[in-house]
Amino acid sequence: MATAIVAAEYGGPEVLTPVEVDVPEPGPGEVTVQVRAAGVNPFDYKIYSGAFGTDDSKLPLRIGLESSGVVTAVGPDALGPSGPIQVGEEVIVRGGGYVTELTVPAARVLPKPAEVSWEVAAGLLAVGGTAVHLVVATGVGPGDTVLIHGAAGSVGSLAAQLAVARGARVIGTAAPARHERLRSYGVEPVEYGPGLADRVRALAPDGVDAAIDTIGTDEAVDVSLELVADHTRIATIAAFGRAAADGFQALGGGPGADPGTEVRDNAWRELLPLIASGKLELVITATYPLTEAAAAHEFVLGGHAGGKVILLP
Repeated sequence: MATAIVAAEYGGPEVLTPVEVDVPEPGPGEVTVQVRAAGVNPFDYKIYSGAFGTDDSKLPLRIGLESSGVVTAVGPDALGPSGPIQVGEEVIVRGGGYVTELTVPAARVLPKPAEVSWEVAAGLLAVGGTAVHLVVATGVGPGDTVLIHGAAGSVGSLAAQLAVARGARVIGTAAPARHERLRSYGVEPVEYGPGLADRVRALAPDGVDAAIDTIGTDEAVDVSLELVADHTRIATIAAFGRAAADGFQALGGGPGADPGTEVRDNAWRELLPLIASGKLELVITATYPLTEAAAAHEFVLGGHAGGKVILLP
């Protein structure tokens, strides 16, 4: 038996409840993983809140998009994206996370670099895949000046670091308390709020080539549209209605958005070597015991986490 967090009904974080669940033996092409850490993502809330529908036949809902752990059992022909999987191997699991142990298809299991902590490994791929998708979709490359809205958040900070690594100049919006961290990534920080367009112009009088929006505010969209001449080089993961109305890219799981499945599924090939070598940083803001998942979600929904939140079984 394992402990899992489920949503017994649709609603807010208060519906998240620990229950005991069976862990099936791995069949052909499957492995069982003892979970050491699980990543919390805003998308998890959308699933159990009813944002994507309230089909009672799907209750209770199992929650979680990513985790890390140790392989405890292997079925026949258990081949992952990087090769055969062995008992005792430290791995990252894509899909399913708020549980102490789980059995999953080997195709969803990746090797965890030894240099990477359980917490970082469990929190990297969902936000990292989104960040890679944003940078690829906007065509960021050497010599570009890129404006990133929400550059201190989990997705924004990774997108900023990836853009810098690609040779771009990055201007990032953030609260003043997070400006020093952005500077350490090679990002030029600006405070959001009234006058943002003028502050960006002062830093980049020759213009902005691309804009990445991770927060979805009208300010972020309006400033991007004002400063970026080629609107196909603006991308959002939040302002889906504005993207449809104003003719720029929407990425992810929202209405009319490009899911970028192939880019996101293969982002680990770029992300894991960078994070293992210390060339990429994922900030872990807080950790909570698995059984306190509801409190972790309350914190994330406050909107100012400033990094990843991780559950520890």
